[in-house]
Amino acid sequence: MDYLRVLGQFLDRPGFPWKKLIITFQVAQYVFEGFLSFRQYKMLQQTRPPKTLEGEVDQETFDKSQAYGRAKARFGSISGIYSQIQNFVTIYYDLLPRLWDLTGTWLFRYGPYGFTGEITHTLLFFFTYNLITTIINLPVAYYSTFVLEEKFGFNKSTVRLWVTDLLKGQALAIALGTPLLSAFLAIVQKTGNSFFYYLFLFGISVQLFAITIYPIAILPLFNKLSPLKEGDLKTGVEALAKRLEFPLKELFVIDGSKRSAHSNAYFYGLPWKKHIVIYDTLIEKSETEEVVAVLSHELGHWSLSHTTKLFGIAQFHMFYIFALFSVFINNRSLYQSFGFHKEFPIIIGFILFSEALAPMDMVIKLLMNVLSRKFEFEADEFAVKLGYSTQLAKSLIKLQIQNLSTMDADWMYASYHFSHPILPERLGALGWSGKEKKADPKAMFGEKPGPVATGREL
Repeated sequence: MDYLRVLGQFLDRPGFPWKKLIITFQVAQYVFEGFLSFRQYKMLQQTRPPKTLEGEVDQETFDKSQAYGRAKARFGSISGIYSQIQNFVTIYYDLLPRLWDLTGTWLFRYGPYGFTGEITHTLLFFFTYNLITTIINLPVAYYSTFVLEEKFGFNKSTVRLWVTDLLKGQALAIALGTPLLSAFLAIVQKTGNSFFYYLFLFGISVQLFAITIYPIAILPLFNKLSPLKEGDLKTGVEALAKRLEFPLKELFVIDGSKRSAHSNAYFYGLPWKKHIVIYDTLIEKSETEEVVAVLSHELGHWSLSHTTKLFGIAQFHMFYIFALFSVFINNRSLYQSFGFHKEFPIIIGFILFSEALAPMDMVIKLLMNVLSRKFEFEADEFAVKLGYSTQLAKSLIKLQIQNLSTMDADWMYASYHFSHPILPERLGALGWSGKEKKADPKAMFGEKPGPVATGREL
């Protein structure tokens, strides 16, 4: 496309201060998100639940939810500063070109003959960089799991399991990253200025492959999937799938309780063959009709083509990313601003391009959250039309209590960060009267309730 070439030439200006511009972007984003977090923190200091929830949540549960929210906010603030320091040091002190040169020296001295080209060099650089950042972020990850989540009763993992998962993740990154990154680089090298068309087709192929291979080869490395046993729940879910003509192939229960008290339910698969996965924690803490109601909401996303629409948007976004990358890939002023004066590696160009694109990503994030919240309301309405209004409302309230989720949110913070409406908004849309007896966690879950948090809020 000629206009992309012209835009690329326009942006490639010798001496242009790309480094200062990107650092300014990062600082501005951090300050903006910090401002939003400050607004939300004030909401987390409230001492009474929203009026919509006054009859549903007792004071003790509300206080715990607020305390959990404040703890996560403080942790987010500290980890955000830590991340900003890492980014600033990496950019300001030209650590990327230093690491590129270092890995190049390693490859020259110790690499096998014939494996010293850009692809091999990039793989060594990428995995070294990934290992370094993983090690640097270990304290943050450890604190999140074994201090913060442990304090509020969510963590079920052990240090041994946590380390095992970490090692498995690194091994998978190498096993899958090597062929994928190699193919990415080879496509760019061999297809000229129109490489983004071929990258786009490659990206679609990778996604379809991932949909197929993930539940078969990757998920079993971390969790165990077992067929849902015969009973009322299986009968109810199968009846719901038949009613909606959902192409259900299998029903599974996943041992989510192995690592945490988090709860979820989701489906996956190709258009003609779907599988539903329910977390064991969701089954344990919910009534049968409530689980079916939750799945009626999830299948509502499928029936209303939300998943198809989001997939289509994702493909458009991917094409737009690769097309814009073609504008920056030969931008010598961008490379030179970050200390690359002799070599102009493709992977470095993509990393720097991603940093330059950050402001646009903020806008896209906001718009996608707006769309996502719209879809959530529509899926709730779908469940209501199926006759699950009361069951879904009860399930949402119960999950809110189990996971100590934020009971209320600042509108600016929620608009930017939340992909799901907050509970009072959803209950209002469901027409929940709020005349039920106030929820008592001990009555709902036993004397020692195990908090359940959703990885993806329903």
